Amino acid sequence: MATKVKVVKDVAVLSVSGKLMGGHETWAVHEKVKSLIADGITKIVIDLAKVKWLNSQGLGMLMASHTSLKKIKGDFKIAGATEKVNSLFMITKLITIFDTHATTEEAVAEFSKQA
Repeated sequence: MATKVKVVKDVAVLSVSGKLMGGHETWAVHEKVKSLIADGITKIVIDLAKVKWLNSQGLGMLMASHTSLKKIKGDFKIAGATEKVNSLFMITKLITIFDTHATTEEAVAEFSKQA
């Protein structure tokens, strides 16, 4: 699994690829979110376009990232989730918690609308 960070205005876009199936790689994403928060970034988009699948540990990491940002009154969006991943969000009802968007551009633009 690989992660890349790109900052667009005041929004960090964290692109993840591979599978979020637990282990060090999955939790490294949450560590990256916490690192961005420590750097003063409070708006984060996690781009899942290249994530093939995730399990309960992957969902847990996304929830932990969401919670870390909410604690500091930050905001968290998910972009590019595949149909398989979106169906998992629906089955688990996390679709009601996560703010999801088709593309990172849409998610970043949504932050501008909220300002």
